[in-house]
Amino acid sequence: MNGDGLSRRGLMRWTGAAGLGAAGAALLPQSALAATPKGAPAAAGRNGTAALPAFDPVRPPAVPLAVRSPYLSTWSADDNLAGTWPGFWTGRTTAMVGYATVDGDNFLFLGDPAVDSPAPRGMVQKSLTVTATRSVYVLTGGGVELTLTFLSPVEPGDLRRQSVPLSYITADVRSTDGHRHKVGLYFDISGEWASGDAGTKIGWKQEKVNGAGGASLTTMSCTPTDPTVIGEKNDMATWGSVVFSATDRPGLTWQIGPDTTVRPAALGDGKLADTSDGDQPRAINDHWPVFAYHFDLGTVASRKESAVLSIGHVREPAVAYLGDRLPPLWRSHWDTWQSMVCDFHADLPGAQHRTASLDRRIRREATAAGGARYAALCALALRQAYAGTELVSRNGKPWAFLKEISSDGNMSTLDVTYPGVPAFLVTDPEYLGLLLAPMLDYAENGGWPKDFAEHDLGSHYPDAAGHNDGNEEDMPVEESANAIIMSAAYLDRTSAGNAKTFATGHYTILKKWADYLVANALDPAYQNQTDDFTGFIGHSVNLALKGILAIGAMSKIAKVAGNTADAASYLSTAKSYIAQWVDKAQDADARHLKLAYDQPGTWSLKYNGYPDQLLKLNLIPREVAKAEGDWYLSRANQYGIPLDIRHSYTKGDWEMWTAAWLHDHPVRDYLIDSLYDFAHTTPSRVPFSDWYDTIDDRPSGGFKARPVIGGVFALLSLRY
Repeated sequence: MNGDGLSRRGLMRWTGAAGLGAAGAALLPQSALAATPKGAPAAAGRNGTAALPAFDPVRPPAVPLAVRSPYLSTWSADDNLAGTWPGFWTGRTTAMVGYATVDGDNFLFLGDPAVDSPAPRGMVQKSLTVTATRSVYVLTGGGVELTLTFLSPVEPGDLRRQSVPLSYITADVRSTDGHRHKVGLYFDISGEWASGDAGTKIGWKQEKVNGAGGASLTTMSCTPTDPTVIGEKNDMATWGSVVFSATDRPGLTWQIGPDTTVRPAALGDGKLADTSDGDQPRAINDHWPVFAYHFDLGTVASRKESAVLSIGHVREPAVAYLGDRLPPLWRSHWDTWQSMVCDFHADLPGAQHRTASLDRRIRREATAAGGARYAALCALALRQAYAGTELVSRNGKPWAFLKEISSDGNMSTLDVTYPGVPAFLVTDPEYLGLLLAPMLDYAENGGWPKDFAEHDLGSHYPDAAGHNDGNEEDMPVEESANAIIMSAAYLDRTSAGNAKTFATGHYTILKKWADYLVANALDPAYQNQTDDFTGFIGHSVNLALKGILAIGAMSKIAKVAGNTADAASYLSTAKSYIAQWVDKAQDADARHLKLAYDQPGTWSLKYNGYPDQLLKLNLIPREVAKAEGDWYLSRANQYGIPLDIRHSYTKGDWEMWTAAWLHDHPVRDYLIDSLYDFAHTTPSRVPFSDWYDTIDDRPSGGFKARPVIGGVFALLSLRY
């Protein structure tokens, strides 16, 4: 470290291109090098052939494949698609296999199946491009190029389409050597998609489906034969059906049967038998039934030939809320899942157009806000943020619930929803309103007994059973402040009419929580907070800041509700408290703020400063913010800035909140670059972890695939 606390790598960040040119790119560690730009060749080996695929704009720690909901969440935990099984976010295999046959030669491009001799060749993966809604692989073999796209749409402002629990898989093949080639494509999935227990018995069926939108499909589905409704096994639903569909085209065949029967048949005969194994129901691991399609694309020249599939998980009901079973929102628009799947396939061109527009918008605006690496982080985060949520219907009105993935598994946890809010503010503020609806309804009508906000709506997704006995993981200041700040952020971005209705309709409960904060936030008692893995804490400086800013946020809510006296009172209190907070929080040397009022010589990331910028409260003195930014740079490690003095780990979502709060300070770029380097280089191949070590480049505590990663959008949210 230098005297100012920056590493050599950190100093180079601030020198710019001229400094790097003088020093030489060889001085940079590999983790600081940018990802290969789009269109650039892969790294070359000694013989000039491609050695590694190119990544644009980041090498994901795990690649999102079908990532749409808490129960449709499959990833590839490797750089290369072939040779690794896709897996559920837990790491449990959700097998998918892909073969290409080119002029009689077989090539593996997806999965890791065992096939008797002769073994297929492997297609060469040239590149992987990740956008906000899709992962696009380009592979070559036998004189053809295969572009394989996994598209999980995000549909801002369109609840009908956003409610669909399906993802697209498209495969486009063209000749690249000037010759014509006879090409076939094979895809299958295993019954492992249907349950978190391979001993579960499943049944299956195949059917032809035609839709009003003109789509003609072949679809296969599998379902547990002894379902437990509103239950989970290893975080996968214990009821509902996996649906695997293909758009009909000449040369399409299908088959359901043992993996050791179906895969060799396709590789040997170039087609499938159009038969369904009659030995059902049976356990998933009993001769491993697979659900397979083979597309005979005929002779392929320079013009592409395409195969279109979709995969999803459909279940009814979707969740339970205080004993009532609620249907998925898609059932408000379609009578059957079959008609929904047909419309989904018919809508592919429109979905491709809409999502491409969203991808371009996020990349353009995020680049303007924080640079190319920041845009890469946003692209990697969006599907993960939305896939932790799902839409339901409650008494004919849409609600959204969120699963606390990979930590406690709670239902609509307030302090897990809260850090992910920036993604929804940027893409669809009304979605935030739908996430808030059940949280506020429970406190208002569901029997919540305490004077502060609840921690969650149920101990485990998908059952929002509440905590009417008061027995829960209390975080009094934390959750009360979270609810108020989220509500104020929603009011800032919804229409004037919606804001007035929301503010007046929920004013009583929000005021109750704000008054709790007036009495308790300036100097919080010994209590839990969102970073509960660090333990309870008393006199927390960061928690006090959150509570004070929430009091300021309540002044905005009161103003929208027309309660001007309350608005003035809350604002006056927030201004008084922030002045006292600065005095209590300053360390003796006045160079930084403490971890807790009674702990001199300590410090922590004050990520809770972000709402001051988001809501334009302007309560935190600028000189305090600048001093904090300077201090953080003096404490930077290779892969980020620790959460506080006690550990070397950090939280990526909170780093990006800090970057947004200090958006006009050089620490912003350091935090962006460090988080990018972690995502781009970590050897732990799990879906984007928010909790990781800033020294060893690995996730901490098993956090992965959590919707909190929507916090990456904090910097971009300030532009709205």
